[in-house]
Amino acid sequence: MTFTDASLVALRVFREVAERGTLTAAATSLGYTQSAVSRQIASLERAAGAPLLERRHDGVRLTPAGRIVLRRAADVLDQIDATARELAGLPEESGHVRLGWFATAGAVIVPRALASLRETHPAITVTSREGSSPALVRALRAGTIDLAVLATAPPYRPLDTETPELQVQVLTERSLYVAVPENHPLAHGTYLDVADLHGQRWIAGAAQELQMGAWPGLAERPVIAHTARDWLAKLHLVAAGCGITTAPRMLALAAPPGVRILPVRGGPSEHRRAVLARLPHPLPEPVARVAAAVREAALETDATG
Repeated sequence: MTFTDASLVALRVFREVAERGTLTAAATSLGYTQSAVSRQIASLERAAGAPLLERRHDGVRLTPAGRIVLRRAADVLDQIDATARELAGLPEESGHVRLGWFATAGAVIVPRALASLRETHPAITVTSREGSSPALVRALRAGTIDLAVLATAPPYRPLDTETPELQVQVLTERSLYVAVPENHPLAHGTYLDVADLHGQRWIAGAAQELQMGAWPGLAERPVIAHTARDWLAKLHLVAAGCGITTAPRMLALAAPPGVRILPVRGGPSEHRRAVLARLPHPLPEPVARVAAAVREAALETDATG
């Protein structure tokens, strides 16, 4: 069996596994059983004559051979999809750009960028999706998105260990803030002292979230009163007096009534970056236009947020 015998189904399954990070998540996304996904991966590895995935306790990682196959598979599948559209008489998607973004970027930066593009480049179609930063990095590698707005925290290491290294441009860099109810005792000043954060009840989210949760580095185990994935739900819980949560400053532009978002003084500085990431190759013009619109929207947010 040679690699020319590899099926399109196996290539699609492989790309989904690379994007989702686990066989289980890929199976759920595709509507397959995990054993069916495993069989497709095994057939592709037989065709390649080498392991494509390194199985680890926290999921899978691409081997060097896997990175080669993923890069080529993304090109092949995109061409097949384009051919299917042409045969069906559908318009070409040369102006179609796929954008990924972490949750709080969808509150301000992404809507501003898309609104601007509708005015300046109405022929460009943008489809977007929210995801955690690790999931969006995998999607970039898998070729299922073109650009990703990601959250990063010090010490700002490379976004993953794969090669080639992703190209990253800093959009904003701000100190982490805290959202408190407007009738909370801490809400009466113009800033919070880090010592005031001890003993508070926190509203937290998923472990991978960098901008919505308990204050990092507290000299105590934080009391997590509520957990929620959605940033707006967290802020509404804050408004209802259910606790406090960390937040980027830009959310002050989208916070519901009853919430104040304040800076924190004292203790080590806590900074967060929003970055725009992509694969390191020349950008098609529509992708470059979207990237420029995202950068401009981030600058506006930084100036007004």
